[in-house]
Formats: sequence, C-alpha cells, structure tokens
Amino acid sequence: MKHTLFAIITIFAVFAQGISAQTGQDFSHASVRIKFYDRTMYYPGDADDNPVFVQVSIVNDGPDTLRFKLADDRMFSLDFTAYTIKNSTLPKTTELIAKRSTNQTVYFRELALEAGESYSFIENVKKYISFDEPSMYYLEMDFYPELYKSRQISVTSNRLSMDIRPAPSAASSAVLPVQSQTASLLKPEAISPDMVVEQTIIARQKALWDQYFLYMDIEQMMTRNAEIDRRYRAASADERSRLLESYKSDLMLNRIDYDIVAVPEKFFIENTSYSQLDGTVTVLEWFKYPNYREKKRYVYKVRKRDGIWQIYDYNVTNLGTE
Repeated sequence: MKHTLFAIITIFAVFAQGISAQTGQDFSHASVRIKFYDRTMYYPGDADDNPVFVQVSIVNDGPDTLRFKLADDRMFSLDFTAYTIKNSTLPKTTELIAKRSTNQTVYFRELALEAGESYSFIENVKKYISFDEPSMYYLEMDFYPELYKSRQISVTSNRLSMDIRPAPSAASSAVLPVQSQTASLLKPEAISPDMVVEQTIIARQKALWDQYFLYMDIEQMMTRNAEIDRRYRAASADERSRLLESYKSDLMLNRIDYDIVAVPEKFFIENTSYSQLDGTVTVLEWFKYPNYREKKRYVYKVRKRDGIWQIYDYNVTNLGTE
C-alpha cells in the first residue's frame, strides 16, 4: 500500500541563478502524476477568476529512499506545458517569465520518500500558461528535483486533455445551470423530449456550449461515424476520453457534423412522438444567408436514460430556399 509523506526534512535557501550541486540521486524510479482537482468548466481568463487546479503527486516507485528539493514557490520546481491539437505549445505567463529572469533568493525544502510513498500538492496551471483561446489542449508537467535552474534532471508527468470553452456571455451566466462557487454543471432536468430539443437549439443560437451539450449523448453522436466507432471501441479509457473531448472541440469550431451545430435564424417544433424510452422530435429550421433563406427539416432521435431524455442521433432533409 502506498503512503503519503507529509514530513519535511530540511529547509534551505539558494539563489535563483545558482546551479544546485548534484547529489548523485537516481531518479529513474521517480514518477510524477497529475490529475485535475475538483474539475470544473474552464474558460480563457486570468488565474484568479477561472483557475485550473491540478493535483501533482511525486511518487517513489523504487526500492531506495528518494530525496529531492521542492521550492516554496513551486515555479522554481516544476513547469507545465500545454499543446494544441497541432502539437504547438502555448506561451508562458508574464508572471512566470518575470520570476525566472529575476535575481532572487529561492527557498526550498528537501524531502525524502521511502519506497512506495508519495507527496502531493495542488497547483494552478494558469499561473504557468496563458490560455487566451478556447480549444482542446493537452497538458503535461516537468518536475525538476534539483530545482528549475538545474534542468539537467527532470521527470515528465502523464498527459491530460483539457477543454477551454468560449467565455460565457452575460446572458449565459443567467441561463447556464451551474453552481456559482465551483462553476460545475448541475444535473440535467427530467423535462420532455420537445423541451430538450428546444433548449438545445436555443443554447446553440446563443452560443451557450455548456447548455448545448447538456442533453446530448456525445459518445453516441460521435460513434455515428463507422471509422470513429471502430477506433473508439479499440481505444483505452484515457484515449476514449481524449476522443470525446476532441469531438466536442471540433463541433465547437464547426469542423465536423456541420448540420448539428448550424445556427438557425428561427425554428418550429413540428411533431413530437415518443414511447417510454425512445422518441423523435421533428423541427422545421430556417437558416439565413446574405441573399436567401434555407429551410430544413430536422428529425432528432432521443432516448431516455436514468430518467433524462438525450439526443443521440439526427437526420436532415433540405426543403429548398425562400
């Protein structure tokens, strides 16, 4: 059984520009694991208004005692990197750059972990990385056991996928079903199929993505594509999560399944038919273009899971222009 170590061995101070003496410690059996702490909805913005808290765990997977330094200001012990879907990296914050380029005293603690022990703490990723645009990102962390200025030794963490959503408008803050203190989604309500579809369309009209996805079976919608379905079924749990997040990101950026995210100028629920567990909602939708208006009939397929109706499929018929 693994134990968490809380004992602090010694407190030291070094200069930020100085290089720490190497201890000869073998870090090949050290691992670093990160996971989201109290995961919520993430938006562009500063570190205080919408933080991204990550739990960092340093683990001794080897048979011998593991000793390392941990700065009181952890910007001198670790670094986060966020990658885009195209594998480019996001810029660091001005606060991080300023701290590391300034001559200052860095206080640190020397910790010792016995075999199987771990040491954990919480960090706000937005103090390290500037998230200015909504998109899907992949997050990694490097830990420097001899502090940042001695970067010859580092331990890289696992990779997390994260979705930075478009910042909610003033209107959305009054409509989105979220808790004010944590911004975490409330459970969807047990409303009728026609109301589910109506709320979903209105959410899309107002670009309220959180509410738009609330009554949608994302997994089923994504696996409508046979090739993606095969990849998804053969993937690991982590890879499945990344595929789902990537699909949602692509929907938000209008890269795929354009019909389901197209924004109608107006709509009319033509017919609703459902049994105890399955149903369809037929909707007439009008789309405005510079020189004409297009009319389409959408048939949304819904089913009931745990008392909640969800959209899991759809088809579209073009009805011409007006």
